Amino acid sequence: MMNVEEEGRVVQQLRDGRTQIEAELSKTIVGQKDVIEQLLICLVAGGHCLITGAPGLAKTLLVRSVAQVFRLKFQRIQFTPDLMPADITGTEILEDTHDGHRQMQFVKGPIFANVILADEINRTPPKTQAALLEAMQEHQVTAGGQKYTLDEPFFVLATQNPIEMEGTYPLPEAQLDRFMFNVLIDYLPPADELAVVLQTTASKPEPIEALFSGEDVINFHEAVRRVPIADEVAKMAVKLVDSSRPGRDGTPDFVNQYVSWGAGLRAAQTLVLGGKARALLRGNAHVSFDDIRALARPTLRHRVLLSYKAEAEGLSVENVVDRLLEHVG
Repeated sequence: MMNVEEEGRVVQQLRDGRTQIEAELSKTIVGQKDVIEQLLICLVAGGHCLITGAPGLAKTLLVRSVAQVFRLKFQRIQFTPDLMPADITGTEILEDTHDGHRQMQFVKGPIFANVILADEINRTPPKTQAALLEAMQEHQVTAGGQKYTLDEPFFVLATQNPIEMEGTYPLPEAQLDRFMFNVLIDYLPPADELAVVLQTTASKPEPIEALFSGEDVINFHEAVRRVPIADEVAKMAVKLVDSSRPGRDGTPDFVNQYVSWGAGLRAAQTLVLGGKARALLRGNAHVSFDDIRALARPTLRHRVLLSYKAEAEGLSVENVVDRLLEHVG
């Protein structure tokens, strides 16, 4: 536990560091300010992030660059149809000991790092996807009946390609709910795309300088949870989530019509915790209604399941979330 003086130092360190973080990331990443902010919120709040976007939009480069800024051990796991759970968590092998005996020895898999990039997570079967569940929720893995604790801090940043659905295995709702945000990376504006083309076809970019350590990130987690939030702001977050559930008292008609399954409790927790992280990163003393509104889309995008009628009428989850924001005021 930090005392008041230590907490003040950590808060100031993060607030002062945001400009430096953006400056370092700009060496390799052009634009995508909202995406970068949402990734940083996940990082300082201690959540996992699902990144959705077409190929070639620098998803892998962005995650690797963020890990470098925070001096965190980075591992990339390419998810394929033949990937097995042991390929992620590790496996036991039989080894000879110094005294001539043999014993089982656990060899750690790539999950034992600080930042895990689960690349194209929807390309691997559910059995292997489920291997991440325990790691994401409990920060540990089980092999051979033994539990192995993962290093802290620990983040899973998973990517998926939304346009290629053949040969993919959609993530189950239970696993989707473990991700704090679903961040959407879209194509850049023409001016930013031109800057990327010129930058990547010229000389190599400057190396990214590490600004923080893993211990700093753990301190950020504690500082985020101490950011105050007014009851009325927290009530708005809860009301927003509750209004997404069809068939409940006070649920708006358009939700009953277009939503088959609403968001669960984790969505409200995410809005509040994410709001605290956003307020801290922006140098604000408390969470505002705007913080909650700004995080509604990445929080609910993967937690609200639309009905067939919504799909038939061409409605997106974002359309429903925007109407929910209008409903709660």
